[in-house]
Amino acid sequence: MVEAKTKPSDVSPDLLIDQAEPSGRREDARVLKEIMDRVTGEEAVVWGPTMIGYGSYRYTYESGHSGEAMILGFAPRKASMSIYGLQTWAPEELLEQLGKTKLGRDCIWVGRFSSLNLEVLEELVRLAWSRRKELQAMFPGDA
Repeated sequence: MVEAKTKPSDVSPDLLIDQAEPSGRREDARVLKEIMDRVTGEEAVVWGPTMIGYGSYRYTYESGHSGEAMILGFAPRKASMSIYGLQTWAPEELLEQLGKTKLGRDCIWVGRFSSLNLEVLEELVRLAWSRRKELQAMFPGDA
């Protein structure tokens, strides 16, 4: 069985943010971390080599593959900020109010936060975090 690369590590989230490029990405990552820290009330954890996550759940697919994943998170990548876990629960009209983004299947990509409505971003984080029990219920016995 292949071991998952994306798992919790002992790396400091602040150290990961301090190493992000370009400098604007570091600034935006600090803003997002502050929002997620406040809304979740949890400690940020680095998952894999590049993602900062909050909370976790265990999953098992019909194929038998199982693992652990973060509930919410982000990755301050050079090209854009990748934000995970918001889109699953977000109403389309709220996503439209967020600002300039690119939507993927499992994440939202953002250039600079100056183009975002941060109140909407915080509401999306709050909504996604409040739905974590539903996510955990989707995988009974694994939580």
